[in-house]
Amino acid sequence: MTQDYIVSDIKLAEAGERRIEWIRGRMPVLNMIRERYEREKPLDNVKIMACLHVTVETANLILTLRAGGADIALTAANPLSTQDDIAAALADSGINVYAFRGETEEEYYNCINEALKIEPTVVLDDGGDGITAVHAAGKASSVKGACEETTTGVIRHRARARDKKLGFPVIAVNDAETKMMFDNRYGTGQSTLHGVMNATNILLAGRVVVVAGYGWCGRGVALRAKGLGSSVVVVETNPRKALEAVMDGYRVMPMREAAKIGDLFITATGDISVIRGEHFKLMKDGAILANTGHFNVEINVNELEQLAVDKRQIKDNVVEYRLEDGRKLYLLSEGRIVNLTAAYGHPPEVMDMSFSNQALCVRYIIENHERLNNEVYPVPAAIDDEVARLKLKSMGIEIEELTPEQREYLESWELGT
Repeated sequence: MTQDYIVSDIKLAEAGERRIEWIRGRMPVLNMIRERYEREKPLDNVKIMACLHVTVETANLILTLRAGGADIALTAANPLSTQDDIAAALADSGINVYAFRGETEEEYYNCINEALKIEPTVVLDDGGDGITAVHAAGKASSVKGACEETTTGVIRHRARARDKKLGFPVIAVNDAETKMMFDNRYGTGQSTLHGVMNATNILLAGRVVVVAGYGWCGRGVALRAKGLGSSVVVVETNPRKALEAVMDGYRVMPMREAAKIGDLFITATGDISVIRGEHFKLMKDGAILANTGHFNVEINVNELEQLAVDKRQIKDNVVEYRLEDGRKLYLLSEGRIVNLTAAYGHPPEVMDMSFSNQALCVRYIIENHERLNNEVYPVPAAIDDEVARLKLKSMGIEIEELTPEQREYLESWELGT
């Protein structure tokens, strides 16, 4: 495949290159892996289709994989998440990039299909659209394996595997502890509120923030909102997670009750119609709606459109819906993932771990695909531990080591009181 691209403006490349250089110094683990890959070339002749958010952090992953010898086609995982200067910089450096901010649905899938022309042996996905496209195109048999970056995608691939429709092994990078516990919690928490504040410039202190979903992403959003002085309400369907939210100091209630008191609503569930018509009817005048889940299905925008008698764009990423009784509700970023549409996404320090897992798992797939079945696998513990060790090393932190006596005690059933 000769070098090709579809980007907004290739003249933005120089600005993108400066940002990539800035971010590289904040992703030390991936840099260490990149140096190793440059020496060892473990990905020679590997063709990678990457359906990821085209951000500056992603650029560092893509360049690391290329340093390992891979040929790469990169396309977006969301029509609004591409950073156009980064797409241009990667295209200018020789990567096949098919992504620009503001794609229509038709353009979005056209870009994915362009990336498919690389005839991938490995797929990197964020949300599942890339892997779905590979199956739809009948190209699954030539793929050795894939990595999935986010919860929504993992759910989709496990459902496909359950129905015996998964054509190759998938590693759930999202579920690695060095990804989920840090990227999802600290990354999503910070970047989501960054996106909300960029779009609205509201004061969060004293407001009632309703967080739908108390997985790692919801935990992070709730934690950061609380830290900024908000009164946080959690809406959750899982009794164990709901109990955890209560123990963490949050009010827990159904959405039908939270809808009456919330000032800002943030969905983080991965499910459909979490906030819908019955809830819009209960909301206060001026309530703000945002989503930080992968797809724009968590807030039922169609039902909001049906209830509204007027709609207008207030500013970038803010649309006002006026209801029949005069109340106004404000939807951010079309209900799409607010931390990537109205902000820059996760900080590089947490993406350093997430993308290091990706880089190491690509190599693992190439070296082990023949013994893997068409199932969804966890990240091997050795890779998860290596990422954690490298991160600690980059931070100058030394940890305790077990003595031989302690190790024997932990591994023995004979030793007791």
